[in-house]
Amino acid sequence: MTKKWTTIHPNVKGMMHGGDYNPDQWQHLPEAIDEDFRLMKLAHANAFSVNIFGWSALEREEGVYTFGWLDDIMDRLAEQGAHAILATPSGARPAWMSEKYPEVLRIEENRKRNLHGRRHNHCFTSPVYRQKTQEMNRMLAERYKNHPALVMWHVSNEYSGTCHCDLCQAAFRQWLKQKYNNDLDQLNKAWWTGFWSHTYTSWEQIESPAPHGENEVHALTLDWRRFTTDQTVDFYRNEIAPLREITPDIPLTTNFMGNYPRMKPFVGLNYAKFANDIDVISWDAYPAWHNPWQSNAELARDVAFVHNLYRSMKGGKPFLILECTPSFVNWQKVNKAKRPGMHLLSSLQSIAHGSDSVMYFQWRKGLGSSEKFHGAVVDHTGRDDTRVFRDVAEVGKSLGQLSDVAGTSVEANVAIVFDWENEWAIQDAQGFATEDKKYIETLEEHYRYFWERGISVDVITPNQSMDDYKLIICPMLYMIPEGFAEKTEAYVQNGGTFVTTYATGLVNETDLAFTTGGPGPFQKLLGIRTEEIDTLYPEETREIVTTKGVKYKAQEYCELIHAEDAESIAFFTSDFYADQPAATVRTHGKGKAYYIASRNEESFQDAFYEGVAKDLDINTPYGIVVPKGVSLQVRTDGDWDYLFVMNFSESPQRVQLGEQVFEDMLAETTSSNTLHLEKYGVRVLKTKRN
Repeated sequence: MTKKWTTIHPNVKGMMHGGDYNPDQWQHLPEAIDEDFRLMKLAHANAFSVNIFGWSALEREEGVYTFGWLDDIMDRLAEQGAHAILATPSGARPAWMSEKYPEVLRIEENRKRNLHGRRHNHCFTSPVYRQKTQEMNRMLAERYKNHPALVMWHVSNEYSGTCHCDLCQAAFRQWLKQKYNNDLDQLNKAWWTGFWSHTYTSWEQIESPAPHGENEVHALTLDWRRFTTDQTVDFYRNEIAPLREITPDIPLTTNFMGNYPRMKPFVGLNYAKFANDIDVISWDAYPAWHNPWQSNAELARDVAFVHNLYRSMKGGKPFLILECTPSFVNWQKVNKAKRPGMHLLSSLQSIAHGSDSVMYFQWRKGLGSSEKFHGAVVDHTGRDDTRVFRDVAEVGKSLGQLSDVAGTSVEANVAIVFDWENEWAIQDAQGFATEDKKYIETLEEHYRYFWERGISVDVITPNQSMDDYKLIICPMLYMIPEGFAEKTEAYVQNGGTFVTTYATGLVNETDLAFTTGGPGPFQKLLGIRTEEIDTLYPEETREIVTTKGVKYKAQEYCELIHAEDAESIAFFTSDFYADQPAATVRTHGKGKAYYIASRNEESFQDAFYEGVAKDLDINTPYGIVVPKGVSLQVRTDGDWDYLFVMNFSESPQRVQLGEQVFEDMLAETTSSNTLHLEKYGVRVLKTKRN
């Protein structure tokens, strides 16, 4: 849907640029803080996340508060016209709290309590910690509710992890009682606990998964992960209660993560459960550029997939990048610096996919402890003539030139369905390839066709609406959420096109296999019945042939299916499933439903989606031919389109634009019909919408 979104706060004009700023660590060197404010202007930085992990600086002893340093920073930001994203400091508690209230420290799955230290080492169930965080947040809200610098709350930091203490065990049992109607027999049936004599005869016998190898009761693990998400969200709601009460007009965010270094969605929590309680989605993007296992273009595709997931969580509302690095990190096995040009390119990629900010961890490198060598805008020397500082200033200047893009939409006719709980369930399943089913990799492979052609794609969850999309792609949905099949059937009935694959529809929400066989509740819609999956060794392939006589290689998975009420459009040519369908289509109402029974080489995906896209009139914007390694993305406000043309390849590229007249926003000139991009080059073009 085309929409010009309002900014996160009336005081924010255009893009935000800045990052995590930790002046609490520099109070003994006030001259460094003075210098920071000079450097902020040089870097075109206008927004800073402050007070992350600042609890011990605010409350060095219980009940003894020191807000003066934060008052000063907030005032100085306001004087400079910069914005404060004020953090609640619950990501790490002070030592006095761990000493006096040891219950706030987590117990690991080995049932041993952690010592003080690290961050994210707190129990989300602890009444003491909930009380302390609420008290601190109430004081922050009361003190800064009318401060001119405050534009957003940054709630905690990168929520993650689990606790296995007695408080959490009791809360888990209560959660289960509510889910299973206080009926232990219902739980035993749903979990299939008769297996290996796991049947429970009292609620107290149920514990969180233990670390003694694989957990045999997969539904227990699945429900524990669901509980962990729900308990984390509940802790978050406890944190934000005073913020909502005292500062109802200040939006809230908490920074999500990716799964690094291979740049997938973070799967430790089901982030979709946070969406209704967060005003602005934000995440921390740390791609491992220049790595040996994939090209930068392949990595850019994977980064784009995660961008699109977070953009889609609030109906297309622009998200924020709250953390990235201007060069390198300090926690990879190899911490490689970004090559010249990559920082601007990767920064504008996030803008192209819907971000309204580029923020860094961190502004100034600390002098000690574990993050002292993590990349930062300002190095230990404090100089403004370093390569990194110049790169950051270039990004800041470019974002200033792109202020019209802030608040614009990304229009997508295509959506890919990603489900956190399906990822948990399919990875636990002891079948097929046991080490990694490659669920997320499969989604990325289906996304690749569209990314390479500049066709926008939303990444949605099963609970989100399908109505605005011409095409829904839903590979490997092993576990079918309740009601999803019926919603999909209605979508196709009304004219939508649906694509799914092997390993779909095998179990229900408690990981019980369907007695009807696969694809479970999708059987009627797809007109097929699945029988078994042949998992191939890495060196093996099989062949499929389309009804047009084109042959392709299949690898890893080949599924034996029966086309009972569907048309076969490809067949296997060998093995015991020779002549059996490898792909089918069924017309249902005004739409179509496709099933692909094998994991196929890229050329199959290209040909298949080319045909589907042609049928649905889904095309590359403005007919531009996108070279390999170049990414084209469009944001729009309904009147103007903003085209981001980005070269992730290792050589210069030439892009033919056609006859449309484009303004080059970074060069502020009219672009010719042929665009020349240097290695890692990026251009942003503006044109009146057709």
